[in-house]
Amino acid sequence: MNPENISLNSLSDPIRVLLVDDEDIVCYGLKSICQAESALQVVGEAANGEAAIAQAQALNPDVILMDINMPVMDGVQATASICQAFPHIKVLILTAFEDDEHLVAAMQQGASGYVLKNTPPEDFVCIIRAAHKGYLQIGPSLSQRLCQQLKPLAVVTQPVNRKGITPREREVLSLVAEGASNREIAGMLHIAEKTVKNHVSSLLSRVGVRDRTQLALWERQFSA
Repeated sequence: MNPENISLNSLSDPIRVLLVDDEDIVCYGLKSICQAESALQVVGEAANGEAAIAQAQALNPDVILMDINMPVMDGVQATASICQAFPHIKVLILTAFEDDEHLVAAMQQGASGYVLKNTPPEDFVCIIRAAHKGYLQIGPSLSQRLCQQLKPLAVVTQPVNRKGITPREREVLSLVAEGASNREIAGMLHIAEKTVKNHVSSLLSRVGVRDRTQLALWERQFSA
């Protein structure tokens, strides 16, 4: 789903953003971008992973922009802790390089995507908004690497797991792979949001993956 197609005015309340980076100049630039947009509100800053976890608990942000390489605790460890303790918070990984060796690990811990630090400001806002709505923000090169990481699991379980998937679950699975949220899936399929949640839970258990990100990547690999 292209984040450029998502209206920035679809929600009345601003998206609460927590900035996590040990470089002051990076935080300053990110804060300036966010402050220029009424759709975003910076609620706090942190310079390492431990501080990020504490801020996440205290401030309850909607989206966290998480640097990977930081002192005290890196972004991968912080992402794992935050996604487990606060699953409603979306974590976007910040990186200067698209091929950062830690990106795959962070995504597997539940991150909602990544943002290159040289991303144009106008695209930056769209990416944050899309992640907040539940859309995965994964570039082509990282998507390929993630699929490779999941390939051993998928090759073993794919024949058994897909056999018992019902036609309705296949519809839900396809929409999850496109990045749609439970509410959006419910609207498109004209079913209750709770029913969608039950289907997703069943699919996670049957496929043997831990979250929607891995489920989406699993489906993308076998529908390609």
